[in-house]
Amino acid sequence: MRNKKVLFMAQASIIAAIYVVLTVLFAPFGFASIQVRISEALTILPFFTPAAIPGLFIGCIFGNLISGAIPIDIVCGSFATLIAAYCSYLLRGRKYLVVLPPIIANTLVVPFVLYYGYGINLPIPLMMLTVGIGEVLSCAVLGLIVLNVLDNYKHIIFRKWVS
Repeated sequence: MRNKKVLFMAQASIIAAIYVVLTVLFAPFGFASIQVRISEALTILPFFTPAAIPGLFIGCIFGNLISGAIPIDIVCGSFATLIAAYCSYLLRGRKYLVVLPPIIANTLVVPFVLYYGYGINLPIPLMMLTVGIGEVLSCAVLGLIVLNVLDNYKHIIFRKWVS
């Protein structure tokens, strides 16, 4: 029992660290009304392990903090990631649907943060479109590439990861 808890915490920590690194490394592309957050490709990880839920949430918090996001972005964006990760985990039996919750959550939440938090004076529906396109690129395109690669090699990579 103890080993499972340690493994869960290790998985969550590794996922959080990778999310932070990708968010900070590609920050110029991940913050604005037109954004492609490369770290969002990791939102497919709940397909493999429930540890991805807290890992993505904590990674998003710290990625936003380090990248200089405002408090409303840190809170709302991170909770959108948490809800999306949990919903993706619930969809883990339907491989290609795990990308939908992060696309939907961020498309609905981020434009309001941009408008009210950052004062980006564009119509919210337009920002929903631009954020949605960025999410499709990061989650559905890049994320599905990652999902398929990891799924093909999960017997090697996730020997003890898959819970």
